[in-house]
Amino acid sequence: MLHNALRGAAIAAAALAFATTAQAGSHAKMVDGPAVTWNHSLWGKPRAFTAGLEHLAEQLAERTGGKFTYKLNYGGLSKPKENLDGIEIGAFEAANFCNFYSPDRTPSAMIFSLPFLPIGDWNVRIKASDAYYQHPAVKKEMAGMNAMIYMAGVLPQYEFLGRGEPPRDLAAWKGMKVRAGGGVAIAMEKLGATLQTVPATEVYTLLERGTVDAVSFPFTYAHAAYKVHEVADWYTGNFQPGTADCPTVFNLDAWNALPQQYKDLLLELKDSVYEKQKEAYLAADKINLPLFASVMQEIRFSEEELATFRDEIGKPIWKEGFVDLYADRLPTQELLDFLLAEAEKARNGS
Repeated sequence: MLHNALRGAAIAAAALAFATTAQAGSHAKMVDGPAVTWNHSLWGKPRAFTAGLEHLAEQLAERTGGKFTYKLNYGGLSKPKENLDGIEIGAFEAANFCNFYSPDRTPSAMIFSLPFLPIGDWNVRIKASDAYYQHPAVKKEMAGMNAMIYMAGVLPQYEFLGRGEPPRDLAAWKGMKVRAGGGVAIAMEKLGATLQTVPATEVYTLLERGTVDAVSFPFTYAHAAYKVHEVADWYTGNFQPGTADCPTVFNLDAWNALPQQYKDLLLELKDSVYEKQKEAYLAADKINLPLFASVMQEIRFSEEELATFRDEIGKPIWKEGFVDLYADRLPTQELLDFLLAEAEKARNGS
């Protein structure tokens, strides 16, 4: 009896200790502070691109006991191209903007539209981008608009979907009518392709009619969103000619007004926000890649061809389209060297 009593007491004590530890761990994860409401200006609908931000809003509410309300406003606060204006005047506390919306205002961000940068790997892109945003020249540029970059709005590398005879080597792009933008467009033009300015919503019809031969979008989710695969015959699987940057920015006054514990929480959550976005893209690929392979032919280029494209087409554009173009406003060569060095460090795991 005594043995059973002691055993029962020991179990009860252990259970109490476990409950106390769990409770302490739970409290350790909570962040106390004043009631705060932030509005984030977005466009479109919830999708892979916004999955991380949805997670951010949920975690801020959960970790602060509902005291930090982070509202994602899809299309309700500003036109996409005017989000930076809204941030500058404090119309809302957070927003996303794409670098190609206002290249003259955000030339530092245009580096991410250069073709064939060695940042195709997800983790390399995140680490290199986060380091780049902390460069004094980038921070100064954004501060001039009363803004700070919180995190990258990562878009997958672009690939092409096309109709008709596929380009089996780089020379075959000559004369093709392609829909592309940013540095990808410049690169394709240098390959001899003819650029077509086509709104995303019109791509399906124009590809079906043959007005364009090939279309570039972030792969795979954007092509699937616009149902391009329904009218295409082939897709490039490893071209990776470039991407864009649509970072999340905060109004500097709103950031500075936050208590330190909320700033710390936002920074702490950033890794999990990136991870949720990555998971959403991978989930889309898991559906889209088998679908694409079942209805289209995949075109892949040799490593030798891709290396030639990088050296002969890509790198000259790095100089023409960024280093020389914005040299009067930014230390562009320094920024390019810095980004490439950070990408190399990320690839090496340092």
